[in-house]
Amino acid sequence: MVDASVPSTGSYRRHVKLADRAIFQDFVVARSDRLLRTAYLLTRDWGVAEDLLQESLAKAWFAWPGIDEPEAYVRKVLVTTYTSWWRRRWRRELPSDDLPETVRHDPADDPAGDPAADGRADLWRAVGRLPARQRAVIVLRFYEDLPVSEVAGLLGCQEGTVKSQTAKALAKLRQDEAMVKELRR
Repeated sequence: MVDASVPSTGSYRRHVKLADRAIFQDFVVARSDRLLRTAYLLTRDWGVAEDLLQESLAKAWFAWPGIDEPEAYVRKVLVTTYTSWWRRRWRRELPSDDLPETVRHDPADDPAGDPAADGRADLWRAVGRLPARQRAVIVLRFYEDLPVSEVAGLLGCQEGTVKSQTAKALAKLRQDEAMVKELRR
């Protein structure tokens, strides 16, 4: 005899999947804007940032039932995927006489857009000129306000590496011509 109060295995799986989907959708709605800004600060290109976030969220969906800290997990996937893309692109990059197209939308030009809304447009442009690893450290340490230990975990390196990359990035920012001009005003 079958107990009607206990769902069959197939319907139970569908019910759990629907619950997971609703929770995942709520997470995406609540955190996408911030994660997209983080992706933009890493890539300096809105289109690439959207692709990066989309791929990171897709990867997170497949692991969703086993994730304890969703935001930390997605941030880790975001940084790991960005690093992977950067390494792949660097190996394939070839010199060219043609200049690439200019960026169509830079949040530094949009007073309503974050992170430039508080008047730090030149700073974020200078951060965009940093090497990828240093830019990732700066974004995670100072924009995401993560401790050194968590940044090291996200980037898969030692805490000392995070500290040295932070120091090198800050030194480059202090020597960046746009930043020096801003400080002299």
